[in-house]
Amino acid sequence: MKTLFIKSLIFFMAVISLSSCKKWIDYDPHDDFRITELDYLKSETDYRTMAISVYTPLQWINQAVVIGEIASDNAVSGGENASDVLSLQQIDDYTHTPNNSALTELWQAAYEGINRANYMHQYKGANPAGQTIDFAGKGALYGEVYFLRAYYYFHLVKFFGDVPLFTDSRLDLSTSGTLERAPKAEVYKQIENDLTAAINVLPAVQVQKGRITKYAAQALLGKVYLYQKKYTEAAAMLENVITPGAFSLVSDFASMFLASGENGLESVFEIQYTNTSPYYNWGGYNRGQGNYAVQQCGVRGLNGTAAMPYASGWSTNLPTQNLAAAYSAGDQRKAATILDIEAYKAANPSYNITYQVAPYKNTGLYNQKYLPRKGETSGQIELNYLNNFRIIRYADVLLMAAEANNKATSPNDTKAQGYLNLVRRRAFGDNLHDISATGTALYNAILDERRLELAMEGDRFFDLVRTGQAATKITGFVTGKHEVFPIPLREVEISGLTQNNGY
Repeated sequence: MKTLFIKSLIFFMAVISLSSCKKWIDYDPHDDFRITELDYLKSETDYRTMAISVYTPLQWINQAVVIGEIASDNAVSGGENASDVLSLQQIDDYTHTPNNSALTELWQAAYEGINRANYMHQYKGANPAGQTIDFAGKGALYGEVYFLRAYYYFHLVKFFGDVPLFTDSRLDLSTSGTLERAPKAEVYKQIENDLTAAINVLPAVQVQKGRITKYAAQALLGKVYLYQKKYTEAAAMLENVITPGAFSLVSDFASMFLASGENGLESVFEIQYTNTSPYYNWGGYNRGQGNYAVQQCGVRGLNGTAAMPYASGWSTNLPTQNLAAAYSAGDQRKAATILDIEAYKAANPSYNITYQVAPYKNTGLYNQKYLPRKGETSGQIELNYLNNFRIIRYADVLLMAAEANNKATSPNDTKAQGYLNLVRRRAFGDNLHDISATGTALYNAILDERRLELAMEGDRFFDLVRTGQAATKITGFVTGKHEVFPIPLREVEISGLTQNNGY
């Protein structure tokens, strides 16, 4: 599937011109090799290629995963000093302001994806030239587009709350200043509508791995319901993913996060990355095809023999000792999630490991799930790691379904226990650690399990916020302010958007 994202395709008002000596009476715009909007979406191939461009901004929001952990009790920003990747340091310290580069990029990338999706939506019935282009599979292709638009809006509403909502066409300079922030409930309604439309037309299985399926749309809609506390609806929707038996838990937890484990039996939705077209632009470090966030997880200055599998990184996304202590003895997920570099060095003396201690906020622990590995990058190595992000795994679906069944209007704790214990049995390799609690105790057990199962995958901050635990779990968190991040300053200044409370 990674070839799906080989290049970011630009289709929006591209103009390429070369001078010509043609007489004016014979003039045709194409004589100057001028490409206009009328040249796009003229064939099935054009529509399918355009749809790929809607996927592309997914790659640009990799910092959402990093921030989802650093803003929580799971990770710290680490690094060399207080200014090392300043945008992350500010989020970790809860001193972030509207002038935060990481948050600005997350906003811009999501709206670029929305703009591209809206462009396709605008010309679904007829292309820019007014022609109707029909082909087999067009409906399913648009299901992918609507899923992606829903995902981008879900990303925005999680981070920023009320956000500008537009769906009929792409935003341009003449209209960008006219938009206002829509209430979060309206944004969620649009997300639900898009995902429902996607579910109605998407196939259960795609020939090309990594493309959106019906199950991915059902899983995301279940998560959207959960975030709105629509527990009964979430339980019913997630059952559509569980009942068919299309997914299963991988027995070896750690194997999922290897290159060989991508798009596997547990994968419901992954963001695809590649290093086949190396990227070199530090001015837009997130805008390539590679996963820049992997570099942030690595051990600073790591060296060793050729047999040592890991590559060095920046140590700017470090698990906390608090997270490490949360795992019980015998839980295989701890070793697959957290690397204790000193313990690893002592256990592998033949590797002759040396490394630099990142002195700022050092925990001695590293993100094992996305630890840089040799041979998985190219070109400007920091920018081109090929590691996919696992956005929705089957274990996540099971835990969401457990929570939804526990909190539904008519609770089903038996079913909730069953889904929770499936995850725990994989973690411990037995049924001796099954949970038999009910009611509130079961709910708390499910939330604890989400932390252990999904650690360092980007969910923790948002789980704490949506369940009302953030203020008691996160140092520096202010209730009534930090549930959302600030609207980027340039959007406030240029578009006149109102700012979130406290910023």
